[in-house]
Amino acid sequence: MRFILIFILLFSCFICEANYQPKDGDIIFQSSQSSQSKAVEQATNSPYSHMGIIFIKNGKPYVFEAGSKVVYTPLTSFIERGKNGEYVIKRLKDHNLSLKETNKLKLVAKTFENKPYDIWFGWNDNYIYCSELVWKIYNRALKLEIGQLQNIKDFNLSSAPVKQKLKARYGDKIPFQETVISPVAMFNSPLLITVDQHWSP
Repeated sequence: MRFILIFILLFSCFICEANYQPKDGDIIFQSSQSSQSKAVEQATNSPYSHMGIIFIKNGKPYVFEAGSKVVYTPLTSFIERGKNGEYVIKRLKDHNLSLKETNKLKLVAKTFENKPYDIWFGWNDNYIYCSELVWKIYNRALKLEIGQLQNIKDFNLSSAPVKQKLKARYGDKIPFQETVISPVAMFNSPLLITVDQHWSP
């Protein structure tokens, strides 16, 4: 009986992934292979160090993301670039975005396009990091707060990679009170549900 139940669960997951159709506003999470990924993952106690929001352009799915700057990246390229090609995709729970709402998301997204990446994780709009980008798009377009805002002091700052990055970015003047939003805070938001994933435990 246990074998049958496991088989049914695995088969159900396969069907879910096989039937996934990207929609405007879907949010994708991955483990980045960038130089700061390890520090982000250790500071937030999470495997998710990068994310973006999916938009359909000319019939094809793209990830609007903050990399070296804020750009549209084909969904397949975004996935391939992540660690082991693993990812999790979520969308709003119990809410199908209307055309008006997706247009609002895209209009707000346009205000961030080509902005440089924020290595200091500041909360102003001059520079933008990945989770800040997605959080602000949803908040400004639809007045939603996906994930709880925190301060830098709230994270685990004890590991060597984290200390190294903090020293390199801030010297001895770490802005412990700076408002931040992490990928895992958005991942854990009760406003979202998982619609597709390829992730090893």
